[in-house]
Amino acid sequence: MWLFVFFDLPTNTKKERRLATLFRKALEKDGFTMMQYSVYIRHCPSKENMTVHINRIKTAIPPAGHVCILSVTDKQYGETLNFWGKVEQKKGNIPQQLELF
Repeated sequence: MWLFVFFDLPTNTKKERRLATLFRKALEKDGFTMMQYSVYIRHCPSKENMTVHINRIKTAIPPAGHVCILSVTDKQYGETLNFWGKVEQKKGNIPQQLELF
């Protein structure tokens, strides 16, 4: 599973900018990487693990602004098309899932 976090946070005042920065830092501390400025992404090996990260995001959300969390399967993520200008870029490596017997 992949978790996407999309957000639009106010940055008009110094306090709002600080809260937005703290939110981004909380995402990075939790293993998310920036896909675009207001879009962060993280791989989760299981639904249970995904639930843990969703709960962490919920506790870090600032009092103002808009935050969306989207989960997609590895197969759905594999259908992503990435372009830099008109040139399509290859996707990064998808982490291998660990199987325990």
